[in-house]
Amino acid sequence: MSALTRGRALLTGRSRGYVLFASIALLLLAIAPVALDPFRLGLLAKYLCFAIAALGIGLAWGQGGMMTLGQGVFFGLGGYCMGMYLKLKDAGSGGLPDFMVWSGVEELPALWEPFHNPFFALTMVVVLPVVVASVLGLLVFRQRVRGAYFAILSQALAAAFVIWLIGQQGLTGGTNGLTNFYDVFGMDPEEESTQRTFYFVVVAVLGALYLLARQLVKSRFGRLLVAVRDGEDRVRFLGYNPATVKTITFAVSAAMAGIAGALYVPVVGIISPALLGVVPSIELLVAVAIGGRFSLAGAVLGGVLMNWAHTTLSENWPEGWTYLQGGLFILVIMLAPKGIAGLAGQAGDLLARRRGAAAAPRPLAKEEVPV
Repeated sequence: MSALTRGRALLTGRSRGYVLFASIALLLLAIAPVALDPFRLGLLAKYLCFAIAALGIGLAWGQGGMMTLGQGVFFGLGGYCMGMYLKLKDAGSGGLPDFMVWSGVEELPALWEPFHNPFFALTMVVVLPVVVASVLGLLVFRQRVRGAYFAILSQALAAAFVIWLIGQQGLTGGTNGLTNFYDVFGMDPEEESTQRTFYFVVVAVLGALYLLARQLVKSRFGRLLVAVRDGEDRVRFLGYNPATVKTITFAVSAAMAGIAGALYVPVVGIISPALLGVVPSIELLVAVAIGGRFSLAGAVLGGVLMNWAHTTLSENWPEGWTYLQGGLFILVIMLAPKGIAGLAGQAGDLLARRRGAAAAPRPLAKEEVPV
């Protein structure tokens, strides 16, 4: 392939990516708010929150090979940081959140005090998941723990986190979590205009994080990350430290999950341990596998489709939707190991080969060959 041909192919690939991104942005920002009623638009915003968390998994697992089953921890840290601020906002100056009053708490715990400040709360949405992920990553990756062992450790972290939340009724709301928010940054969450605003914020954040993750993957660091995934020992022999690369990626993934959890709270109006345990974390991983873990766009698509299927199947078949969901996962894994994005890529390659064959010069017939 000549340099000119390679340049044209690269330009075509980039143009195709930009056109696809612009088309999806147009669909989410212009068409969906008009075509969907407020309830369905709120559901779409909820799906997009999970898509942000799935994007982080796609970065950590698809690009870095880290099968994380504990993203619910970081989702919950971001969600509880946002929920704590909103509960204190509703309680007013000197007041206590309603669940603390019901639990017999007489004085606001010291852990809650800094969350009176919205800037502190928003900062902790990102900083707290990053710190926890960095500490865990440094402890685990330096010991060269990987594969199924890392997945089990992250799963155990999620289980322990949920147990702690449930056991702290007066501090975290226990099983019920944090709910009943009446003032979200000066807006009434029950108003349709507020819900529409939440939707646009979620779409904007998802778009920005996707572009950031895509730029990271295409950078030199991203190529090093893929090299660590495909041959960690070889990268170590070349003088790089895979533990550092994996820890940074794991922290970025955790930050995305924390942001997703923080956005989920005003969109849905609740954050509880039921959303953060082992099962929700596994469902996120399954969503990424269905969409295509080697593609960032596939991870986002999987996050949306999985939760859409969850809602649709549970509405139409409440007693057996979990079986359909599991069957869908098995079907995709058997027929398309690289997920929906992999099927789309194969279809695109096949179409490109057919176009190339059609555009190739026709060989001369025997009678046309010059003597």
